[in-house]
Amino acid sequence: MTEAEPMTGAGAMAEAERMTGAGAMAEAEPMTGRRSGGVRLLRLVAYVVLPAEVLLAVLLVGGVRIPAAVWAGAELLVVALVLAEAVSYLRLRRRGLSRREAVAELVPEAVLRIMGHELRIMASLGRWVARRPHGVEGADGVFPHARDQAALMYGFAFVCVVESVGMSYLLADWPVVHAVVLVLDVYTVLFVVGLHAAAVTRPHTLTGDVLRLRQAAHVDVSVPLDRIASVRHELVFSHEKAEGELNLAVGSQTSLTVELTEPVDAPRFFGAPRPVRLIRFHADDARALYRELGLAVTRARTAPSPSPGPPPRV
Repeated sequence: MTEAEPMTGAGAMAEAERMTGAGAMAEAEPMTGRRSGGVRLLRLVAYVVLPAEVLLAVLLVGGVRIPAAVWAGAELLVVALVLAEAVSYLRLRRRGLSRREAVAELVPEAVLRIMGHELRIMASLGRWVARRPHGVEGADGVFPHARDQAALMYGFAFVCVVESVGMSYLLADWPVVHAVVLVLDVYTVLFVVGLHAAAVTRPHTLTGDVLRLRQAAHVDVSVPLDRIASVRHELVFSHEKAEGELNLAVGSQTSLTVELTEPVDAPRFFGAPRPVRLIRFHADDARALYRELGLAVTRARTAPSPSPGPPPRV
């Protein structure tokens, strides 16, 4: 048997680095797997516990007698779930994740998007009362687009109020059910008014070389002016769904059509990508927006290219 040759300094360092790296990977991989598995388990428990809690609440409001042990067990599960979520959140923060990233790890994206939409709707009510539009700071042009839907939205809100009064009268003999339905009815009225408020406080804007198109609190698309091939002022009342087209109708009508040389992404409500090459939208003063947009597109096309600067000195 021959003796192993001694390693040189460089070879020893390379071998040590290889062994250290392999050891670190072996230690890190199981921890990462356990963490992701823990998050998946928390989500699974939430999918089971929270709907069960809602079902128990509905049964209780409906007059069904629920054993105290069952109710207490459900409450303990909810408390345990909240504590586990809090502990997981703190661990994710210690790993270096930001607050937004940590919440995104624990809460499904669909739930976050629904909650964000609801919060934007309610915040729009405050902005509407305070007359503080969203996203208009530094804009070269601001173009409202909610006027032609106002009558429809106010009428819908009035119908919801009438329905709330009628349900309050019919459920007067069931106080608990009356209270639950009243809360839901009030929230429905606020939601309907909030949809209109979101449209009022989120106008279309023209800023620099970007056209920003919005609809209520769920559509927000930025269109670079250098991608606009043509702009047409045309009134359209029928909008069939087609691949690569986006229709932002107000009061079932659009008044402007923009065709693009390259698609832009107009994400769907739950975040799925949607590339579009043709966008139809509406504005209260469509002619003014048509003129301003035409001038802005012309300037973007004829703008001189940036100077390359002096050649590098050797």
